[in-house]
Amino acid sequence: MSATLSTEQMIAAGREMAEAWRVMDWRKVADMFTPDGVLHSMMVEPIVGREAVYKRVAGLGDGLESITLKVHHMGVIDGILYMERTDEFVIRGKSGSAPVVGVLEFEGPLIKVWREYYDRAHLLKAMGLVEDFDGKTR
Repeated sequence: MSATLSTEQMIAAGREMAEAWRVMDWRKVADMFTPDGVLHSMMVEPIVGREAVYKRVAGLGDGLESITLKVHHMGVIDGILYMERTDEFVIRGKSGSAPVVGVLEFEGPLIKVWREYYDRAHLLKAMGLVEDFDGKTR
């Protein structure tokens, strides 16, 4: 059984994740997950496994010039990290932003499940996309 993280350690991990996104270090993002970790944007099927997470986030980085996960509030309730933020980005010369709530469950020092709640249509429009990341028109 892995040691449980303290509230301070979970918040530090949330800040570390936000920084990994800011510097677009997709390997670091993926390596913060357990080998069987789950990244689940609630509007689409979950991504399961560290390497699948890497493939997805690295793919999202295609055309991305910058991204900042601007954290407004972060805290731990019942051993789960909640992060309210605005993701601000520039992709293919187009600036955009989307409000997001991330919910992270840990197994030891690694993320076991990361759920993202946001308006997908708003995000795609802000990114200037007609098709979703999976190639489907929404």
